[in-house]
Amino acid sequence: MIELRHLRSLKAIAETGKLGLAAERVFLTQSALSHQIRALEQHYAITLFQRTAHGLRFTPAGQRLLDLAHMLLELVDKAERDLIRLKSDQSGELRIVLECHTCFDWLTPVMNSFRQAWPEVELDLVAGFHSDPWRLLHESKADFVIGGLPEKSSSQNSNQTSNQEQSNGLKHAPLFKFEIMAVLPIDHPLQAKNHLNASDFSHVTLITYPVAEERIDIIRKVLKPANVVFARRTAELTIAIMQLVASRRGLAALPGWGIQSYLEHQYVIAKPITKNGLWSELYATGREETMASNYAQDLVRIIRDTCAIQLKGIKLL
Repeated sequence: MIELRHLRSLKAIAETGKLGLAAERVFLTQSALSHQIRALEQHYAITLFQRTAHGLRFTPAGQRLLDLAHMLLELVDKAERDLIRLKSDQSGELRIVLECHTCFDWLTPVMNSFRQAWPEVELDLVAGFHSDPWRLLHESKADFVIGGLPEKSSSQNSNQTSNQEQSNGLKHAPLFKFEIMAVLPIDHPLQAKNHLNASDFSHVTLITYPVAEERIDIIRKVLKPANVVFARRTAELTIAIMQLVASRRGLAALPGWGIQSYLEHQYVIAKPITKNGLWSELYATGREETMASNYAQDLVRIIRDTCAIQLKGIKLL
């Protein structure tokens, strides 16, 4: 009765703590996932979960199956990769370029996992800050971009971009969406507000990475539509932006998962941007032949799986 799909579902529930989020992770509706779990419980006449105020808690029976999932799924994934290697030559190279420097915070464990899974594939980072990383793909100076969508594709639906070829010859694999938070000094006058509106940035200095304004979500989606006048200062490193904010040189807007350590040490504070929050999406982009390779597709999977566990507040696309 126990199937791999059951084990993957149990693993997703353990990692998210909620049926709704777990259902998204395994590409099911919440009702379908609930039905799957009930069928498993009925078959063995045992309860797998207890519902608490903090989410689902595994019973001893559920924990036993979860232990099996952790052990077996790792073996299955390794066997599938070995079969791919035996089927064809899967050696190659992936030169990764980042649009968003906060990606460095989670990229190291991703690269470690990938190198263990694909020792034949050389993985490398393209050095430097690149305001137009997709140009490097066309110039064959990079193979894999982690960032948003190129400008000409930004209006397309994420479900479309995940599988369709783009007119510019690139393909995009969705990774996850995340909330962008306003970053303020700890004693800022706006610290008591539940969220910041566009007007709160009027005539302040916005500290950003040195990229074009049309690539910065808070400017493109919030400040420009509201005709807010602001100054701008740039810095290449996240820690430099944090130091400038903490020393009251201006405000910033950065991914929530990229500033957690600074918040925990109370260097700065963070507030949602607008009542509904400001969300952005992250993709892996490459040329058609690159994205068709098994190792590139596995890198996308490793990124999604690793970040789903390690990064707070993200939602898989």
